Amino acid sequence: MGRGSVRLVRLAQQPSRVAEDVRAALASLGRGSNVVGGVALVGASPVDGRPVEAVIVMPKGVLIVIGVDLPDPALKLEAPLGGPWKADGWPLVHGDTSINPATDALSLSAACTHKISDVAPGAGPIGTIIAVGPYVETVDQPAADLAGSVRVLYPTATTMLAATVSLATGPRPRSVQQARDLIAALAPDAPPMPEEMLLGEGFSAYSDDEPTVIRENPLVAIAPTVPVQHPGKPKRQAKPATPAPPARQAVAAKPVPPVGQAPPPAAAPAPAESAPKAPHQSKTVRWLPLAAIGLLIVLLVAAISVASGGDDTASTATPPPTPATSSPPPSSSAVENIQFTSRASAADQKCASHAYGDVQSSLQRTSCSAVKRASFASSIDGRAAAVTVAVVEFPDTEQATAFKAAADTPGGGGILDIATETNQWQGDVPVFEGAAYQSSQDGKSVRLLQVVWVPGPSTPDDPGLVRGAKAALELPVNG
Repeated sequence: MGRGSVRLVRLAQQPSRVAEDVRAALASLGRGSNVVGGVALVGASPVDGRPVEAVIVMPKGVLIVIGVDLPDPALKLEAPLGGPWKADGWPLVHGDTSINPATDALSLSAACTHKISDVAPGAGPIGTIIAVGPYVETVDQPAADLAGSVRVLYPTATTMLAATVSLATGPRPRSVQQARDLIAALAPDAPPMPEEMLLGEGFSAYSDDEPTVIRENPLVAIAPTVPVQHPGKPKRQAKPATPAPPARQAVAAKPVPPVGQAPPPAAAPAPAESAPKAPHQSKTVRWLPLAAIGLLIVLLVAAISVASGGDDTASTATPPPTPATSSPPPSSSAVENIQFTSRASAADQKCASHAYGDVQSSLQRTSCSAVKRASFASSIDGRAAAVTVAVVEFPDTEQATAFKAAADTPGGGGILDIATETNQWQGDVPVFEGAAYQSSQDGKSVRLLQVVWVPGPSTPDDPGLVRGAKAALELPVNG
């Protein structure tokens, strides 16, 4: 795989039937701004003799992917980690002593987690994905399980991406050297990883320990702040032991808070600056009349400044409301009485890396000119919905027509949602399974969009979703 997506390293044959779906989903993961990116060790054996579907070493976490084969496809799978599973209402058992089909997988996950913690202390969050198949439309996990580090899902690009967003949540990316050490411990047979490749996958060039160097010598951080606050003043105020600190605080504090009232603060420091001069010049009394005259002049200037400063303050206080009221409108659009609020948008020329399934294959064969993606939150008939839009542009109309035919084929894949990829949804992350789908072609440009309920489930023929999808065909996508 190229830069910007999870790099797959095949080590051994994967043990489950759902393994191919796992591999396809991993191959479709494009790197977002914070989470996705890394190295997927496909068929790795963190615990000797017990291979898993994949161990994904990511910049901010490690994910263990273990496949569980179900006896038949299911529309709905109820999958509590500590209780019996049900497929379309029917109980599922696995062996004589297992609580559910994932019991053995969870045991293997625990052993892998201990191994990773031993070989790489402080490796960051370690999550587990239980990939079920041959096909499950909706997986229902209890809220308590979702708060933990295990996800049960049918592997698609969307569900795998959502899992990585919620599980790989380390505070900072691990370094290139840390990634190499961890990969070597988990998969000794893996080929060496060039530094440029690992940097492209989101790993840091430096170790997490480097920031502590700053704390060893705090004077390095403190020294620059002294001349900034009081240029030229420290030496003169070092002699008076008691009065000096208050005088410095008065001079420093006055100019900072008022931003729109520049004239009054300018006058106030003048008496404070003249005060330190008195102790140095008190040996002769002849300076006192001059000081009094100077003080009167300063007070007069201050009075004039206060009078004129009122007008300046009034004139500068009025402009701020204008930008505050004008910024929100561009983020939302209303089409056919349905409100759409923008959540994310982007544009580039890496079309295939943002696609999955047959759509990705089509884009790998045919070069596109650009792809624009946008995500919108909406409310349809009083129910929350999410919209993902992609506009793919081609050099000629024939290529656009062939691409639209591939995208319109049921089960043919699609374009990844930009807000999910960049973790910009507020609240529940939508799952674009069972989405209402619409597409259109305008010459050399093809628009694809999907609409789902948040939370689901959703169905492609849902009247509300279909109406929202047709309305969303008119949304502007600027990227």
